[in-house]
Formats: sequence, C-alpha cells, structure tokens
Amino acid sequence: MSFAQTDLTHDAFLGGRVHIWQPRKGYRAATDPVWLAAACPAVSGQSVLELGCGAGTALACLNARVAGLDLAGIEMQRDYAELARRNLPQGARVLEGDLSRMPPELRAQRFDHVIANPPFFGAGQGIRPNDPGRGTAHVEDTPLATWIDSGLRRLRDRGTFTMINRTDRLADILAPLQGRTGGVLILPLAARAGRAAERVIVQAIKGARAPLKLLPPMVVHEGDSHPGDVSHFSALASGVLREGACLSLAAI
Repeated sequence: MSFAQTDLTHDAFLGGRVHIWQPRKGYRAATDPVWLAAACPAVSGQSVLELGCGAGTALACLNARVAGLDLAGIEMQRDYAELARRNLPQGARVLEGDLSRMPPELRAQRFDHVIANPPFFGAGQGIRPNDPGRGTAHVEDTPLATWIDSGLRRLRDRGTFTMINRTDRLADILAPLQGRTGGVLILPLAARAGRAAERVIVQAIKGARAPLKLLPPMVVHEGDSHPGDVSHFSALASGVLREGACLSLAAI
C-alpha cells in the first residue's frame, strides 16, 4: 500500500537544494544520509548503487552535488521504494527487493561506488519500533556482514564501498572487509569536541592493499550545548549539511 499524500511531508535538505517526500510517521531521514552522500567520492559519468535506499535521500543529495551519475538503489519496502522513485531524477533506477537476493538487473552490473546506511542495531539489540518502516530501518533483519558482502559483489575492482553506522559496530563492519578491500578510511563523527564519537563513516577500496587509516574525529556542533533551539554546526559540518559540500575522506 502506498502512502497517501496527506501522510507525507516535503522536507528540505542541503539548504533547500534538495526536497524529499517522506512519511509523516515512520522512518524519516535526518543527517546520516547526507553524511553518506557527501563521503561518496563519485564523479560525473560514474555509477552508484545504494543498498537500502529508503526514500532516496542519500542518492538525491549525491545527485545535487555531482551531475551525470548513473544512480541505482535497492529497497525492500515497497512504499519507500515508490517514494525514492518520486524523489530521484528521471533515469535513476530504484528496484524493490532483498539485497541478499539481488534482482538480475543489478547482478548484471558492476558499480564504481556502493553506499549504505544499514540499520544501526543488530538483531535482538535496541527496541524495534512498532511502525514497520522505522522498525526495518533501525533493527536489522539482514546481518551487517550480508550488507557488506552484497555491496562488494556489486563493485568493480578498485571501486569504493562507503557506509555510515554506529561506532560500536565498527568491528562488525571491518571484519567482512578483511582480505577483500584495502585503503580503509575510518572517520568518527563526534557531536561536540571532547565527546566520544557515536557515528562512524567507513570507506574501503575493493581489491586494494593500502593500510587502514583512522582519521581525526569530525566535530559536528560548536560549543558545549545548543544556543537555544538552533543547530550550531561547525564550519565543516555546515559546509556538508547546508551547502552540500563533498566530504573527501582521502583529503582529511
């Protein structure tokens, strides 16, 4: 069943450069897909696949930064796949399906980049929301290792795999990358200076052999607390979240 128009909101990202239809109740994109899009090093003419693309926020933000991309997404929930088709430009392909059993159209292609924002909690962890959309987005039904294996299988040699997730799942992310990728870059995202990072962006190159690098944390907010009901982003975070700037991990 599709979302009714009255059940949707039309929300701005990247300072209004991108607008996304998403459910009023259910899984709603915040900053994580924006970070993910900013970290993807795609250039015009290349192909990008997003695993579990939801309503298409990450791909839409990436498209706003880089013109001329071949965009594809796979999404298990029909309602969200329909929204992604509505939110993404003509020519982008959104397939409904299970990433562990890729549709033939995707199995036939190797991509330059694969990106993913998997559920933050493993099976049996956290509290699964009653709403099916939020539940599927927050607590995994498919193991994280399967997400990574499926992504690497879809990558061409020397293609990049980029993922955002919780910092406490870093070991679960790195294990499936071992022996299949190199040049792994890890960027912790800390809400404020002096605080432990709760998010991490991991990027790896298929078939590479370069050593792993742990990058200095990126601080999202300035100061010790919000000055009133205002998001006081750091200069770098503002460039990404409000202006759609590229977050080049290789340059940090």
